[in-house]
Amino acid sequence: MTDAVIRSLTARLRRIPLDRPWGADVRAIGVIDTHVVLSDGGEGWGFSWTPQIGAEAVLAMIEHEIAPAAVGRTADPEQTWPALWEHLHEAGGGGITTIALAGLDLALWDAAARRADLPVSRMLGRRRDTVRSYGSGVNLHYPLDELAAQIRRWVDAGFDAVKVKVGKPDVAEDLERMRAVRDVLGPDRALMIDANQRWDLDRATRHLEVLAEVAPAWIEEPLRADDLAGHIELSRRLAASSGIPIAVGENLHTAFRFDDVLRVGAAQIVQPNVVRVGGITPFRRIAAIAADRGAALHPHLLPELSGQLALTLETVDPLVEDVEDAGFGQLGALDGPSPVRIADGVLRETDHVGLGIRFR
Repeated sequence: MTDAVIRSLTARLRRIPLDRPWGADVRAIGVIDTHVVLSDGGEGWGFSWTPQIGAEAVLAMIEHEIAPAAVGRTADPEQTWPALWEHLHEAGGGGITTIALAGLDLALWDAAARRADLPVSRMLGRRRDTVRSYGSGVNLHYPLDELAAQIRRWVDAGFDAVKVKVGKPDVAEDLERMRAVRDVLGPDRALMIDANQRWDLDRATRHLEVLAEVAPAWIEEPLRADDLAGHIELSRRLAASSGIPIAVGENLHTAFRFDDVLRVGAAQIVQPNVVRVGGITPFRRIAAIAADRGAALHPHLLPELSGQLALTLETVDPLVEDVEDAGFGQLGALDGPSPVRIADGVLRETDHVGLGIRFR
């Protein structure tokens, strides 16, 4: 890519209030925006992100561990990422370490695309001009009428797929809520459901037998994210009954874990979060694994970033998640227009170079 080396990496933490809180204890998200300066004068801007826990720890990891170790290394992210992961993984192979690494990786990709005077998607090889988006919300705490109103907003906005939280203690309440959702959606729009790791294997089996009535397009995180054996068995049970596919990935942090999940048939759909896995470099590796295994890949959250990468994916018909009133542009967090636009359930890029993501 370049002969330049990294001269400096700086970071700062911002708290961005959510217009529509994700719960009593999630009223803001933490963004650690990063700035890299290269020896040839090039610059790049990236970020790390966490919705609730660990933002200060991510900032400390960048400032005290990543920045000193990055100085003098090549500005080629595909060479620098594995070297820094090896340097950091004594503190954990994933989690805080990979979230923090994303801050450097994204800034390096931004610098490379700016040098080429291209958006990142063009530099990586754009395969499509648009990608479908689905309406999503953190809505398990919504009263039934508020949930139905949210679904109506998505339908009116042109989405042909939505995702809704499940996991009430009584499955009868979940079913009542999903019936109401399906009534608004009609039979032809896709309904995905997300349990956010709330069930164990037997509860997941029982509840999904009931919820199969509303024809879910997938069940997301039905079990604890690291319960590989449980996902294998649940996948076997579902294949023999309702056929509901399992989607995981929001809380998997390395390409190794994604490979494990797909190799043993623990899930049929993967959802890497670009920041949580460590940036574009590992995201591309995960995408290659999914393509090799014939698995669907739908990026998790962050449509301003994941939407750009979805345009480059080999997988058929990736979906980009658009959480209601949570986009950086919608929250007024960006210093300039968003690099993507979602209208009528379809995401398109706007004119920009690099990542096109700079925070106020």
